[in-house]
Formats: sequence, structure tokens, C-alpha cells
Amino acid sequence: MSKSLKLGLIGAGMFGGDVHLRTYLQLEQNGLIPWLGRLGLDNMARKLGDIEIDFVALATHTEASGKRTQTHYQDLGMSFATYHGETPWIDLLDAHPDLDILAVATPDHLHAAPILAALERGVHVITEKPMTLDTEEADAILAASKKSGCMVGVDMHKRYDPDHLSIRDKIADRIGEPLYGRAVLEEPLEVSTEVFKSWAEKSDPFSYVGCHWTDLYIAYFGVKPVSLHAVGQKKKLRQEHNLDAFDAVQVKVQFDNGMSIDFINNWIVPDKFEAPVNQESQLFGTHGMVESDSQYRGLRFCTTENGTQTMNNHMTRDVKREDGSLGYVGYGVDSLVVCIEKVAEMKFLGRSLADIHKGYPNPEEARLSVLIVHAARAVVMRNQTYIEAGKGAPVTAIFNEEGITMFDPYTGPEKIYNRPV
Repeated sequence: MSKSLKLGLIGAGMFGGDVHLRTYLQLEQNGLIPWLGRLGLDNMARKLGDIEIDFVALATHTEASGKRTQTHYQDLGMSFATYHGETPWIDLLDAHPDLDILAVATPDHLHAAPILAALERGVHVITEKPMTLDTEEADAILAASKKSGCMVGVDMHKRYDPDHLSIRDKIADRIGEPLYGRAVLEEPLEVSTEVFKSWAEKSDPFSYVGCHWTDLYIAYFGVKPVSLHAVGQKKKLRQEHNLDAFDAVQVKVQFDNGMSIDFINNWIVPDKFEAPVNQESQLFGTHGMVESDSQYRGLRFCTTENGTQTMNNHMTRDVKREDGSLGYVGYGVDSLVVCIEKVAEMKFLGRSLADIHKGYPNPEEARLSVLIVHAARAVVMRNQTYIEAGKGAPVTAIFNEEGITMFDPYTGPEKIYNRPV
């Protein structure tokens, strides 16, 4: 009898309809083995090499988007059912009681409901980052995961960038104690005004992508936040696109090892910028420093049609097979594969959550990023109100055993989260 993992997906937008589904397509067609070596999991190939991946269902908000995606992937050889509506994950879970994994690629503020619904039914989860925007929801997810014994893997794919892995494994311990740094991730204007226009006002550029960087520091150094300050700007999206959304947000976080990191994010990069995103990081220590330009990897070209362009072949890239079809590789694929592999270890090798805990972006680590996002959202909105009133940006937050406290010199301290950090 063949061994299989059955997968379903919520959301067919920019990441769900492309990165997730392209990954699941080739896993269904070729199994896990081809992708394990990139993750240092080649030693699992003989144990898990006969597992079949079966993508069975897609749920979307609108019927049209689901059917359009279904048609496209049917042409590539993958068939699956579709569901749509306000809570389509319920229909998907009802129709597939033997589902093993539910992948969640909904907008940022809509992650918690499908995650919790899956866990309550004993289904493992892979979710897009951030796990959620609210720490109470993160706590509920952690509790449900522990109660069900099911894994929640978070797509923190920057962990698997080969440059970042080199920083972690070969460089970080050579630059001494970390002192300060900066992490930049700036997205194109179309993200806020077209792709995510319907919910840009409910999130912000730091919440959307800054958590990738917070996760790196949390995972690589084993740190927790102790305080933060955050400011943002609302000009272009208000003035030119009638969106009451932040153009950019800057968050300064102090961690419990004494390290201070500035996280800089926007989603208004001009259309003619030479790359899909602008991203870089720096870290200074007592005995050295390390810099990584994740946008410009060294490959640059210029054409009459598009001008100068740079390419990041690390995130995802196509590899032409002998039959002309395209393989899909990169650290964007790796972070999904590692979560699926961990579910396979649990289902077929009898591993527990405790056994696999350090092998994937787990919800305990993701919760720490949620704490930062939660506090940053409260602080930046309060500071924005004061900036517009000509009162400066004096609001900060601290994290401790009492929770998260926001300090506002105009109104006094305010507890915004009441459990130990």
C-alpha cells in the first residue's frame, strides 16, 4: 500500500497561486527525494522516498479565482477540487476528512481562523508569515497545536537563503557579540495598490515582510525582544491612491542579548526599480561585521525594452528539464518542503512535535515575531496620530514577564498584552 500525504491550500494569490502550488505540483509529480539534499535532509531519502504527495483541494474567496487556478494547473497535470466563499476552509475540511496538511496563504489578518479550524480537526498546518498579527491569536494557535499534537510550520523562507545560512553557520560567531544592525525589505508599489489593495489598510509593510527579518535574528541568536520604538509615514498611498495605509514603517527593536536592530520596510518602491524587491542586511559585532545585499546578487543586465535589471536566482528559479518542462527550485521552495518533510516524519516515522521541534520554523519562534509585530502596530499607529498633531513620536513599548506595555507620555502606560513574553 502506497504511503501518501494529502494537502489542501487556502488562497491562490501572489504566493498561494504561484510558489505554493508550483511547489506542490512538482512534489506530487516527483516526490520528496529531489528536494531533500538542499535542506541537509538527504539522510531521510531512503526512509521517506516512497511517500506520495497528493494535492487534493484549493479554497479561495471567489469562485472565479479558484476555477482559473484549477484550469491552469489541470493543464500542467494536477487535478484538485475547489471551494469558495467567506469561510471556504470549512467546506474543504468537511469534504476531505483524511487531509494531512492545510496550507494557509490568505491575507495577513485572516490566518488564524483556518489554522485553528485545521488543528481542531487534527490536520497539520503550513502558514504564510506572519503566523498572525495578534499575540492572543498566536497563543490560541500554540495551545491548539499542543492539544492536537499537530505541527504548525511558518513559511519563513529567508532562513533558507544560502547567504543567510552562511552568515549563521560560518560568520556570525566570528564577529563577536552582536551590537547593532539593520534589515531592509522594500516592496514594489503594486503590492500595496494592486495585489493587496483590498487589505493594505489592515496591515502595513513591516507586518507584511519585516517579520522575515525578525525571524532570522530570533532563530539564529535565540533572542527575545525587550523594547521597541516604531514610526511610519502615510503620504503617497493617501495622496495618490486614496488608501489610508502606511507607505513605510521603521521599527527599532532591542533584544535580550543587548543587540539593537533597525527594521526598515516599505511597499511603494517605484515601478521602474531594477529588481522585484530591495533587500539587504548588516550586522556589527565586537570583533567584526557582515553585510548581505539580498537584492543585488551580482547578476545585472540591460535591455532597450526594460533598462537595467538585476536578478535574484536564490529565491526561486526555473530549471529546464530534458523534456522541456521546468523544475522549480530555491529557498522559497525549501521552506515549504521542510515543513512537509517534518509532517512525513510524524506520520510515517512516529516522530512527535518535540522530536521535530528544531527542524523547521515552529510556532513558538513565530510567536516572538508576532509579539514584535503586535507591539509595533500599536506603537506606530499611536505615534502616527501624534506626528500628525505636531506632538512628535514619543511612544515606545517594552516586553517582559507581565506582557507588552506601551508607554505614552501623554496618556500614561497601557498594557496591550497580559501574558509573559
